Amino acid sequence: MKVLFAGGGTGGHLYPAVAMAEELLNADTESSVVFAGTERGIEAVEVPRLGYRLHLLKVRGFRRGFSVRDLFNNAGVLADFLRSVLRAAAVIRSEQPDVVVGTGGFVSGPVLFAAQLLGRKTLIQEQNAFPGMTTRFLAYGATEVHLSFEESRKYVKKRSGVYVTGNPARSFDLVDPADGRRAFGLERDLPTLLVFGGSRGARSINNAVKARLEEMKDRCNLIWQTGSLDYDGLAAEVSPSPGVWMGPYINDMRLAYSAADLVLCRAGASTIAELTNLGQPAVLVPYPYATGDHQYHNARALVDVGASELIRDSDIGGDEAFEKVFGLLGDPGRLERMASACRAQGRPEAARELAGRIRVLADA
Repeated sequence: MKVLFAGGGTGGHLYPAVAMAEELLNADTESSVVFAGTERGIEAVEVPRLGYRLHLLKVRGFRRGFSVRDLFNNAGVLADFLRSVLRAAAVIRSEQPDVVVGTGGFVSGPVLFAAQLLGRKTLIQEQNAFPGMTTRFLAYGATEVHLSFEESRKYVKKRSGVYVTGNPARSFDLVDPADGRRAFGLERDLPTLLVFGGSRGARSINNAVKARLEEMKDRCNLIWQTGSLDYDGLAAEVSPSPGVWMGPYINDMRLAYSAADLVLCRAGASTIAELTNLGQPAVLVPYPYATGDHQYHNARALVDVGASELIRDSDIGGDEAFEKVFGLLGDPGRLERMASACRAQGRPEAARELAGRIRVLADA
């Protein structure tokens, strides 16, 4: 069996494909996996590093506007797309995959489209609560569409072959919370807030935490991943404290999640999957410039079932935002109810189930 995965640009689109690929190869070492991506995306580095072959296509995203510059850019994007479809078709003819799997990102569209034109079996895996354009447009011709949220069904008009399977994400074996705190040098018997915004960070969240840091020192422990962009500046301003761990990146998220009573973070699809698999209460601050405001939709999916709280990015620096955070940290019963609701949304077997569906399609 051979599978072609198309997805990337960001880790949120790439790593679900990697998780499925790993499950396929663990179950059958005779299987073959190949990827398609772009030279600008994370996949250009990560896929070869992980030992997989990668075909590169030139694809760009459309600009959402009607200025002369936007229209001129989009004409070039369309030309690139058509060339990418031809390039993808050549890759498919050469590789002869049994199934083509799209996980989002610019490259997913032309590869899935080419596969459908060539009559190949295609599976779309959608991470976000509000499906992207590729999923909405190509779902009709897909053999199967797999969603991460039940509420996403209303955006997909395909009548059959649509499943809610979840989003493949990293899994963690948690340790005792006290051991987690000690790993970050936090010995105080106070609730612990974990803050992160991705490997590069989230400046609005970082600025809000910095402004409230002295109050935090009195009310909670803090594990603060600043991201690489803001760390040097913050390190020059923030004094060491026994209740605060601060760094550009957390190498062992297992320990961080174990220590945390509450998480303050963005609402990317991979983060949502990790939180729900672990049953981790969170205050979500959606990135406001995400395509289609999809992080807001991801956050709402958890808020609506009582699993998380939501604060708009524009409001994170206000008094009300941190009253909400401190209120939750001081209410263990509420945190436990949120954890239970969050855990109920988790699908830790998503990668395995999706790999199983790929095998079924390949054998059909």
